[in-house]
Amino acid sequence: MKFRFRRQGADPQREKLKQELFAFNKTVEHGFPNQPSALAFDPQLRIMAIGTRSGAVKIYGAPGVEFTGLHRDAATVTQMHFLPGQGRLLTLLDDSSLHLWEIVHHNGCAHLEEALGFQLPSRPGFDGASAPSSLTRVTVVLLVAAGDTAVLGTEGGSVFFLNVTTLTLLEGQTLSPDEVLRSVPDECRCGKALGPVESLQGHLQEPTKILVGYSRGLLVIWNQATQCVDHVFLGNQQLESLCWGRGGGTIVSSHSDGSYAIWSMDAGSSLTLQPTVATTPYGPFPCKAINKILWRNCESGGGMPRASYGDRHCVSVLQAETLVTLDFTSRIIDFFTVHSTRPEDEFDNPQALAVLLEEELVVLDLQTPGWPAVPAPYLAPLHSSAITCSAHVANVPAKLWARIVSAGEQQSPQPGSSTSSWPITGGRNLAQEPSQRGLLLTGHEDGTVRFWDASGVALRPLYKLNTAGLFQTDCEHADSLAQAAEDDWPPFRKVGCFDPYSDDPRLGVQKVALCKYTAQMVVAGTAGQVLVLELSDVPEEQAVSVASVDLLQDREGFTWKGHERLSPRTGPLLWPVGFQPRVLVQCLPPAAVTAVTLHTEWSLVAFGTSHGFGLFDYQRKSPVLARCTLHPNDSLAMEGPLSRVKSLKKSLRQSFRRIRKSRVSGKKRAANANSKLQEANAQLAEQACPHDVEMTPVQRRIEPRSADDSLSGVVRCLYFADTFLRDAAHHGPTMWAGTNSGSVFAYALEVPVAATGVEKRPERPVEAVLGKEVQLMHRAPVVAIAVLDGRGRPLPEPYEASRDLAQAPDMQGGHAVLIASEEQFKVFTLPKVSAKTKFKLTAHEGCRVRKVALATFASVACEDYAETCLACLTNLGDVHVFSVPGLRPQVHYSCIRKEDISGIASCVFTRHGQGFYLISPSEFERFSLSARNITEPLCSLDISWPRDDTQASYRLQESPKLSQANGTPSIILAPQSHDGSPDPAHSKGADTLEPSEAILSPTSIDSATSADTTLDTTGDVTVEDVKDFLGSSEESEKNLRNLAEDEARACTILIK
Repeated sequence: MKFRFRRQGADPQREKLKQELFAFNKTVEHGFPNQPSALAFDPQLRIMAIGTRSGAVKIYGAPGVEFTGLHRDAATVTQMHFLPGQGRLLTLLDDSSLHLWEIVHHNGCAHLEEALGFQLPSRPGFDGASAPSSLTRVTVVLLVAAGDTAVLGTEGGSVFFLNVTTLTLLEGQTLSPDEVLRSVPDECRCGKALGPVESLQGHLQEPTKILVGYSRGLLVIWNQATQCVDHVFLGNQQLESLCWGRGGGTIVSSHSDGSYAIWSMDAGSSLTLQPTVATTPYGPFPCKAINKILWRNCESGGGMPRASYGDRHCVSVLQAETLVTLDFTSRIIDFFTVHSTRPEDEFDNPQALAVLLEEELVVLDLQTPGWPAVPAPYLAPLHSSAITCSAHVANVPAKLWARIVSAGEQQSPQPGSSTSSWPITGGRNLAQEPSQRGLLLTGHEDGTVRFWDASGVALRPLYKLNTAGLFQTDCEHADSLAQAAEDDWPPFRKVGCFDPYSDDPRLGVQKVALCKYTAQMVVAGTAGQVLVLELSDVPEEQAVSVASVDLLQDREGFTWKGHERLSPRTGPLLWPVGFQPRVLVQCLPPAAVTAVTLHTEWSLVAFGTSHGFGLFDYQRKSPVLARCTLHPNDSLAMEGPLSRVKSLKKSLRQSFRRIRKSRVSGKKRAANANSKLQEANAQLAEQACPHDVEMTPVQRRIEPRSADDSLSGVVRCLYFADTFLRDAAHHGPTMWAGTNSGSVFAYALEVPVAATGVEKRPERPVEAVLGKEVQLMHRAPVVAIAVLDGRGRPLPEPYEASRDLAQAPDMQGGHAVLIASEEQFKVFTLPKVSAKTKFKLTAHEGCRVRKVALATFASVACEDYAETCLACLTNLGDVHVFSVPGLRPQVHYSCIRKEDISGIASCVFTRHGQGFYLISPSEFERFSLSARNITEPLCSLDISWPRDDTQASYRLQESPKLSQANGTPSIILAPQSHDGSPDPAHSKGADTLEPSEAILSPTSIDSATSADTTLDTTGDVTVEDVKDFLGSSEESEKNLRNLAEDEARACTILIK
């Protein structure tokens, strides 16, 4: 029998220790919300809300103040409105349902919760039947200034009034289109229907007066107190938007032909036939519609000439004779101004304009001449160019941090006269200052590397490194467009940083590594370019040394069919403050770099591609080693990712061979007469075993991998270590390389030793000698390699031990090497390389390893106790934690949906038990495996909310708590009494808060099918992986239907 009985039960002491070390939490989402669809701003609390197509609601205040909720139905949020100062939000979905959200206390903690829901009932027709649902579809919502009544405009032209506190209709107050038509003189009716309600606006001084705008141009002022029409404006153009002037005597309307009109109310008449001003800002030719207009003193939004600029996304700002056309790179969702809303103020005095776009948020300072953009402390578009790789650097020294921040500030200096800061400042961030600084590095398709402050809740951009300046690219049309004639009309001004187009796909960054002690880094790209850079505090003009390494080693029979190498610029080049290139190493053939590692103490950089790996001495600027890993049948490795000459016949032949091979192996397995007997024995053993005895699971049979599989020579990992390789008495520098076919190469390096007190080593050449070559029997790709010292701990990073920044490794006991493949983990002793212990993950769990990292887990009970463990992410999206070096399973959690292949491929672990992965092209989900090291929002919000007891009977039941799919912060509320002073009963006793859980729909984190996400998946995602997750034909049809609806909606909501 295959079952072996182990000791009974589990060790309670160990189980208690596990609870103190490990805990899984999804804590916060970094980046820009995917597919935003609505925007709202509370001028009293200074907080902003963004709704998305997946039904998510995200509220932001000052940096660190943010929290999330999700509607039960994953419908698009079309409109959002804050109840000013109350911390309550009214949302409208595309199914015409209304939802009231509140920030409420729960067990000493406050969170965003859906309190009430409302669906407008169908209107009964003449024959008693219900009217079509389209007639009762809500088109626009207005919150009356008092904050207790909502006004709903519908497709059928009716206006309903709603009690916001209970979300119930106010009977007898509905305004029907027939009643409005009776107020219009007979000679002006023309027998036409009014059309849908297009806009509703409230009067700032007189809340009972409501301005109603109908689609076909008629405007009326409805007095809710007297239940009659006060004034009628006979517009006859297709209406798009309305805005009421501050004094209430002026109305501005915008129209579908790109014009706007200003209407004045005559005191002696209740009818206005013509506007006082009607103008088309970009006329006289037909223009695109002005979908929204705001009047703040002298500011408005404008449409664009349709013929020439139909593909542009613009907001126009007009003040006196000054007109600026803000030209954005993505579709406009909505915008608002930050201005004075107190009725006693004479002027609006707009301070800032915030524009929500489909891919970013842009805020402009309206008080500074030139209206410059205000840098955002969060909500930065991570995907301004598609993310291709990412890396995390923990415990960054304060000196390096200050230098990176300084370089970033010099990249985008703010105007000296600008006094405006970020206008969304609501709430207070109560989280403690992070104990250590963490950097998140993201490599992008356009050749840039962005540095992010990942120490806290708000992911703040610090610095951007651009490698494209070193190369001559084919497409430099962007510069010529930017230098267009300045006298052109309209006066376009490019705003925003979202730019998804790359000049050259070969510039894409594939791998990044940074040494935090020497401020040196290596950036490797798609065309085999490997750049070694160093941080400089002053601009320098210098030439970059260029060297090439031939990884094929003159092997015959191979011809590269992929892209050409990038051509570097020659001669001295001026490099700004920041990371400046010192050496460019070009791999030949110019295939994408699949692995890279840097050792600054030895001045060595190692790199690998699908053809082999190389070692380069960047101090002497000379190659040390080149090794070809190609198998004779590795034809695909010669074609490259950008090749268009792949043989269809060869692909079909390989597919049929694979199918035939699987059929043959299946028949062989079916012919095995013992299989049924084994199954019966297993069932008998299951019945006979006591339930409280722990058993070793049956190992699954794994298909053997062929040695001649395509891309078997891909180098998956590289590693430097000072360890014992030649004998047990002498240790020294070594380099390790692992490939896709399960081969491990270990080289002994002869590195000249630097004199005491001198950082640079002598100029003698470095030598490399092959010390060991290991072939794993199961031939699975090698994902990671790490050497453990005599105490079983990972070796420190370069300079950590020599500068007393980490405990020196134990060089007395025997070292061991941990080799992690896609199917198992194995520890070998050194220098003999004999197997010590192993864990077959695929055989036990039926999954494959995708990402691996060694992390330190600190105990919450004892500050001095910590364990180093192996964290691993599988192709099923599960995270497993193993002890090191014993490789005993500790905990495992379900982290990412197995269908989310892009999310799994993008995951990166930190050294202290946290991780990041992309849930959409623009958002990182942050999670923690550590019970102690958790980064989560903790904030307070002062709200003034006169809440009565009758409201409780209308509240929905509290949402059931599901497994947390995205971060929901803890909010401490400080409610105010009616006089505005903080309520002492609620202001204390909230020292420790636990994160509340949000209800997240699977669609809100579905990034598996997004074509916009370009990820570093070399060797990670295979055709077999994708096949497992393909849906049924019904699901495909449904997805296509939804996609068509989204595209249709995108065309109709276009805002200019």
